[in-house]
Amino acid sequence: MGPVFEMPISSETLSAEELVTITGGARKRDQVAWLDANRWVYYTNRAGEPVVGRLYARLKLAGINPSKFAGGEQWSPDLGNVR
Repeated sequence: MGPVFEMPISSETLSAEELVTITGGARKRDQVAWLDANRWVYYTNRAGEPVVGRLYARLKLAGINPSKFAGGEQWSPDLGNVR
């Protein structure tokens, strides 16, 4: 999965044009409906426009479930052999 993270990112969020391409809708209402129907995580700004993270979109479009990377099992170092 290294190459996904090595690709250059021009912006942390998708542009308005990219959202139109992915959702097929130009209106905010249509974009939000598509995002909800396809179970995408997004936020809305004060203007009511959906905001989608670029890395999240890349993973979703690649068929990878982004929720596997978030939240899961907490990691902590094994300090049992440290003196």
